[in-house]
Amino acid sequence: MTAPRSTSTLTDPPGGCGPAWERPGARPAVRLALFDLDHTLLSGDSDVLWCEFLMQQGVLDRAEFEPRNADMARRYADASVSVQDFCDFYVGTLAGRSPAQWQPLCDQFLSEVVAPRVPASAHALVDQHRQQGHTLVLTTATNRVITGMTAKFLGIDHLIATEVELEGGVCTGRTSGTLNMREGKVTRLRAWLAERGLPAMLLAQATLYSDSSNDLPLLGAVAEPVVVDADARLLAHARAAGWRVLTLAR
Repeated sequence: MTAPRSTSTLTDPPGGCGPAWERPGARPAVRLALFDLDHTLLSGDSDVLWCEFLMQQGVLDRAEFEPRNADMARRYADASVSVQDFCDFYVGTLAGRSPAQWQPLCDQFLSEVVAPRVPASAHALVDQHRQQGHTLVLTTATNRVITGMTAKFLGIDHLIATEVELEGGVCTGRTSGTLNMREGKVTRLRAWLAERGLPAMLLAQATLYSDSSNDLPLLGAVAEPVVVDADARLLAHARAAGWRVLTLAR
């Protein structure tokens, strides 16, 4: 597996030793670079790939689950599925184990499935913004349990993802809080800024890369929306709006 581009973690150090822009009295200019994951940086969909991986591992029954997985992927692509139904379906695959119990499979999933599907052009795009000193944020509808390691692999310090409900440390198979999809991505990003004492206007000054029409709410909220290998609906919208269109070498 390719080594991560950064050794930083997803959480800031304790004791007020975070980045300079988070310390009282130190507010240099901040520029956010926001990245969708699936079909943007990753050549494929994390949720769909995770389910296929679990079927290969014998965790999910293929005869029962494969048709449901394919139907959900289709409904997401044409934006006909509700946010709750989409997130519940995939978070449901985690029920009955703790995140720690899932970790060995998550590590294997990253190494065998995810890492080979992140092209060099995607790494270069992230590196370009890192070298400019931008604050990097991965924002994805996929849940945190299976995307936390991906964010670290990409060297992206901050992850905003759909959260998983835990009871007694065990995944219930239900989601928690505001789902990070469609309008929820805007809500969660604004909350993320507020939690850090950062001005809301940073969202309006940000750059966002995404492939999906499901991200139109967030794309419309930033200064520089960039569509990456976009679906047909988003591509038509981008051309009409004069947004930048990018194709990555995959």
